[in-house]
This record gives sequence, C-alpha cells and structure tokens, in this order.
Amino acid sequence: MPGRIDYYHDPDAPPANSIVVAVTAFILDESGHLLMIRRTDNDLYAIPGGAQEVGETISQTVVREVSEETGILVEVTGFIGVYSDPQHVIAFADGEVRQEFSLCFRARPVRGELRTSSESKEVLWVEPARLDDLTIHPSIRLRIHHGFEHRATPFYA
Repeated sequence: MPGRIDYYHDPDAPPANSIVVAVTAFILDESGHLLMIRRTDNDLYAIPGGAQEVGETISQTVVREVSEETGILVEVTGFIGVYSDPQHVIAFADGEVRQEFSLCFRARPVRGELRTSSESKEVLWVEPARLDDLTIHPSIRLRIHHGFEHRATPFYA
C-alpha cells in the first residue's frame, strides 16, 4: 500500500478512526502562479499543508508546513474555508484512517528558495492554465477553485 490513499465519496472506503486538525495554503506569487508540491506519499500534486502540532497556533502551522515542504517562508493573509467532508477519508500505511478536517488559508510568499523535502518530491510555481494538466485530488481542486474565486465568505462543509 502506498503511504496514503485518499477515498472520496467511495462506498468501499474504510471507516475513519481519527480526526486531525490540518491546514493547506493557497499561495500565489507576483505573477499569479500557484505554489504546488508533488507529494511523496501518493504522487499527487497538491497545495502545501499538513497537521497542526501541539504548542503552535494554526497560523504557525501554515508557516511551518509550507516552509518544510517547499523552502518558502510565507505570511498568512486570509482564510479560504473549512474542508471536513466525512466522505473524504485518508488511509495511512500504519492503519490510521483519518476523516478529512482541513483549514485552507491564503498566504503570500515572503522569501526563500524552492526545494523538495521528505514530503515533496517536486515543488513548483504553476500557471493557472496548467492546473488541468496535473493529477490533483478533487478535494484539493476544490480548495484551489475557491482560492481563485476570492469568495466573500469562507467555504465550510
């Protein structure tokens, strides 16, 4: 089994046995390119993010996760939405099956150089027109769509 399998509205998905607070970050550069990673655990393209650790604020989680996965230091500038669909579960190789619970934030790059990590085999700035060429999970596509919409109110589901 890969390190992670995402099940999305799949009747054969295993039942969830945990919920973990996680974040994702929608980050555009000055040219309007979106910061993306290619995950090492499932080989899909995604916006950077990960789980909150004890002792940090949710904004600190965003900054830490983006820096760890991409080499880019960011400043959180806004909130896009809450993504908690119980029909999206993530099965990990260790037996954990996590119900999705992710807060998506808007952030801006401050400094840094693109680099990969143990969680990202590729890090790149993507032109919006090229997003359809990438293999992206539907839940991440939804966040990207909402990020480009500049919604007046946050999404929550």
